[in-house]
Amino acid sequence: MKIRDIVQTALITAAIIVLGMIPPIPLGFIPVPIVMQNLGIMLAGIVLGAKKGTIAVSMFLLLAFLGFPVLSGGQAGPVVFIGPTAGYLLGWLITPAMMAYGLSRPIVSRSWGQLMVIWITAVLIVDAIGSFWLSVVTPISLTGSLMSNLTFIPGDSIKVFAVYLVGVRMKALTTTPVIK
Repeated sequence: MKIRDIVQTALITAAIIVLGMIPPIPLGFIPVPIVMQNLGIMLAGIVLGAKKGTIAVSMFLLLAFLGFPVLSGGQAGPVVFIGPTAGYLLGWLITPAMMAYGLSRPIVSRSWGQLMVIWITAVLIVDAIGSFWLSVVTPISLTGSLMSNLTFIPGDSIKVFAVYLVGVRMKALTTTPVIK
């Protein structure tokens, strides 16, 4: 990795951590709050691609595992990785790779296609993995878990659109040489 790649990866990791400082919104009917950190996860996939994006998310999750309070609401430690939100964290880990793969397909050249890839990978797949794990560690059935995750769809859809607009601009800036 070049120094530029390391800096970009570290900056996206820092952005994910900063987004965790925005307090989570508890829902009450499931133990999973609404958070803003998934914006950073999506940004990692769009701006950094599969390899660097996954490294950025891995660094973030490693810090959380080691006990640094980088998850939304100050959550941290190994216990988070077996708790109700662990499935979402796993989904976050694979999101940049899935997103980069989907965005690299020639059929996804238009904005709507790119938005759909981001939405499917960063919202639907993450929610499906999170729902499955939620049903394993809580008394909520898989159907109930999937139904409760419908609450996240409107807000996450807005996040996808916002991160797409920002990510396209950032990607253009990161591929342009600083010195000509």
